[in-house]
Parts: sequence; C-alpha cells; structure tokens
Amino acid sequence: MIRIGVDFGGTKIEAAALDAQGRFQARVRAPSSGSYEASLEVVRGLVAAAEREAGVSGASIGVGIPGSPSPLTGLIRNANTTHLNGKPLQADLERTLGRPVRLANDANCFALSEATDGAGAEADVVFGAILGTGCGAGVTAGRRVLRGRNAIAGEWGHTPLPWPTADELPGPGCFCGRRNCLESWISGPGFAADHGNGEDAMAIAAAAQAGDASAAASLARYKDRLARGLAAVSDILDPDVIVLGGGMSNVEAIYDGLTEAIGAYAFSDVYTTPVRKAVHGDSSGVRGAAWLWPLEPGP
Repeated sequence: MIRIGVDFGGTKIEAAALDAQGRFQARVRAPSSGSYEASLEVVRGLVAAAEREAGVSGASIGVGIPGSPSPLTGLIRNANTTHLNGKPLQADLERTLGRPVRLANDANCFALSEATDGAGAEADVVFGAILGTGCGAGVTAGRRVLRGRNAIAGEWGHTPLPWPTADELPGPGCFCGRRNCLESWISGPGFAADHGNGEDAMAIAAAAQAGDASAAASLARYKDRLARGLAAVSDILDPDVIVLGGGMSNVEAIYDGLTEAIGAYAFSDVYTTPVRKAVHGDSSGVRGAAWLWPLEPGP
C-alpha cells in the first residue's frame, strides 16, 4: 500500500509517497503559494508528480497543516500560513484531488511519525514537541493522534510559561494576543530575543558550546524554561517518551541532564521519562501526514 503525505510548510509544500514499511517511494516539493486557490493547484500538481514517480494512482492522501480545522465549522483556524484561515480546506482538497483526504495539524503529524517508526516507536503515549520558528506539540496514544473534544490537544506553545520568576513577568507579547506564552520563550526566535544581541538561535547555541559565557547563560535559561514547560505537561499527561523536533532540537546541549531538570519541577518523587531527538527530523511532518491512513480514524 502506498500512502501520500502532504506537508504545508512556511516556504514550501511537500508531497511524499511512502510504502508500507515507511520508505520513501517519491518526494517532491514546490514553493508555497501566497494565495489559497493557487495552493490547491500546487497540491494537485505535487500529488500527481508523487504518484507518477511512485508508479501508483489513487493513493490515500493525508495532509499536515499549520493550524487545525474547527470542529464547529470545519474551517481552518490558527494557521500562521494565514491564507488558509477561514477556508474549508479539507472539502476543497477533496474536490481538487477527487478523493477523500485526512487532515491534521503538522505537530500532530510530527508526533504520529515519531510514534509510528521513530524515536517513540516502542512507547504507548508520545508527546512530540516542535521547537522551531514557533512552538507546537502533538500527542499520540497507541500510535493514534489525540485531537481532543475541541481539536486543540497539543496547543502547548500557547500555554503560559510555568512558575515564572519576577524578571520573566509580565512576559513578552504573543501574536495570539496574550502575554507570556511558552512559544515566546522556547521557540528559536524566543531564545534569540532573550539573548538579545541580534544573533540567530543557532549562532548563540554555537557560541555557548564554544565557551562564550553570555551565550551559555542564555542557553541555561532556555533549558530551564523548557524543563518547566515539559514538567507541566508531565504533571498532566505523564508521557512514556518526549520527542523534540524543530531547529532547537538540533542543539545537542539541551538534552544533557534535561530529564533531571524536568524532574526537579515535576510533582513526583521519581522522574525517568526520556527526552529524545526526532529520528526523522524535518521529514516527520510529511511522513506523519502519510501515516494518517490507515492508522488514524476518519474525521
């Protein structure tokens, strides 16, 4: 069985065909379009190209997007690819492609990919967090995405930073209209803003590793805030494994002692949950979208 996954990224749209063992049989990309109707046509072209390359037709289609469909209206909400917001994307994709489509938040797709055959493959409950330009998460149990009654499970980035110190309040403003959202602290731009010298996150992390005292202090603050955020998740969900993706997940120093740092905040006398880097990296979004069939129930 060939499954096709489609991933709506900030700068590109990608489609990939996976076989039953999760191996890529095709992988094609195109620049993201600035308009909604044009995006539908980009997806149509990518799916056709992936099917040609994989030598199949009529494959199942799963789509990962930034944002999610409202369970009330079916319209897309909370997408930073703003031309998707307020649109009946699933219905329009099904019309465009001429077949059923399964749609999920891209962080849910990330978590599903890593739970299926990645860093959480042996675990029952997986918390997958993306620490990139923003901050999002997905939750899977038994290799099935938990969307929640209101389809907001995993909106971790827009919960407040737990146990803030006096100098962390009132906290940075967030695009969502609130202050002190976790995303404002533990995304890549949040880390860079906290350091404050105009360098990007990866440059600061490299400087910390090279012995720069100011960068090392910023990285220590980042790690403490990440530990607090993951401790709050652990107090509610207590996952079997935590998997990190996104640009900040490539900073190897954040893993050193992170389980112990989370445990210092978790409401427990024992904390052994492993925190792992994603196995499939940037491929997890498109892979997880493909795995929406047949492992996930329909809408």
